[in-house]
Amino acid sequence: MQSTQHDFLPILMQAGLAIGFVVATIIGSGFLGPKRHSKSKDKNFECGIESVGNARIPFSVKYFLVAILFVLFDVEVIFLYPWAVNFRELGETGMIKMVIFMLFLLVGFFYIIKKKALEWE
Repeated sequence: MQSTQHDFLPILMQAGLAIGFVVATIIGSGFLGPKRHSKSKDKNFECGIESVGNARIPFSVKYFLVAILFVLFDVEVIFLYPWAVNFRELGETGMIKMVIFMLFLLVGFFYIIKKKALEWE
């Protein structure tokens, strides 16, 4: 099956329309929006609480480690959904492959527990 440049024209048109809409919205809001500035309006606002101190405090590496591990295991669960949908069509080989996949996942999970990566101090 051959594809020509004309086949990509709808995609380029949609991308151009999306980019044009974003640019027009940003420029339009700058022209149409109110321009009243005051000391209280230009101040940073966070949930109705007055800002105290510097917002750029260092976080513990454990915080980022737990976040990365959560994303990692969350992505692993995403791979289970297509397998569950096609369980009958995959047959016995699909079951064996998923058992191997889950064993690798469990080995990684037990490694994390052994290294105490999920313990918060």
